Amino acid sequence: MPEDGKRGARRTRGRQGSPPVAALDLGTNNCRLLVARATRRGGLRVLDSFSRIVRLGEGLAQSGQLSPAAIDRTIAALKICAGRLRANKVERVRAVATEAARRAANAQVLVARARDEAGIVLEIITTDEEARLAALGCAPLIDPRLEGGLIFDIGGGSTEIIWMRREAKADARVVAFTSEPLGVVTLAESWNSGALDRGGYARMRDEIVGFLAPVKAKLEDRARFDAAAHHLLGTSGTVTTLAAIALGLSRYERTRVDASWHRCADIEQVIDSLVDMTLEQRAAVGCIGPDRADLIVPGCAIFAAIRVLWPCERLRVADRGLREGMLRELVAAP
Repeated sequence: MPEDGKRGARRTRGRQGSPPVAALDLGTNNCRLLVARATRRGGLRVLDSFSRIVRLGEGLAQSGQLSPAAIDRTIAALKICAGRLRANKVERVRAVATEAARRAANAQVLVARARDEAGIVLEIITTDEEARLAALGCAPLIDPRLEGGLIFDIGGGSTEIIWMRREAKADARVVAFTSEPLGVVTLAESWNSGALDRGGYARMRDEIVGFLAPVKAKLEDRARFDAAAHHLLGTSGTVTTLAAIALGLSRYERTRVDASWHRCADIEQVIDSLVDMTLEQRAAVGCIGPDRADLIVPGCAIFAAIRVLWPCERLRVADRGLREGMLRELVAAP
């Protein structure tokens, strides 16, 4: 390159900042991509994002395998992601698959097709790594005036619960965490959630409380959880949707939802209204839509069960988590 061209490239890079990086999170229900670059103040500036419901884990609980149709839907979404990566000239990307891929006997079929057809190298991560990345992405939202926060990520096939607490004036750190095979897709399939009435919802919630009670006991082997000194910090499609409805949004707006504070009692009022709706009425809610109408009530039941066991008064909502954790590590790496 001529010397003038080199200087021009350096000037362009200087104006634009560091090169773009990307994080792709392939879950049991969603395929989500985030492209960003580091800012001079150590933050992240989002350049592009993509999300599509692929229902990768559809039927997995019964068959133990990813269905051909689910893999086809996922590969189609991954091809779109690959196009976004090329368009943004992304130099480094980390793409991970979580619970559905962990559980599926034929997960390597998905991995091979993603590599060969979309050019994306999928990494099937452990539950430990998933919880670590989620904590890294959400930790900046823990209220510095409180002792800590309980992060929960309600996914399609699993729910992660991460307790972060600070001692003295130190930054909050992970005290304990767990990943449980409890998600909105698996619950929707096992409970026929589209036909649930209020009594059915209450039975689902109570069953989840019973399932998570030993989890709470295990976490509190480390220390006593003081609900008055902590807040809940939710990161998932369920919680962001509930927050958007509580905010009165007719359509989802990430900038309004991410980092927003809510009284848990207000979120529970939203849940009450959704439980009383028919499947068609839920589908007509702008922040839910037909693709997620059968999944929102199982997500509500998981949230309500968490609130029973960890009765904090306030909830902070994060439209961030796993992908932001990956991005922070990518921009920090040499």
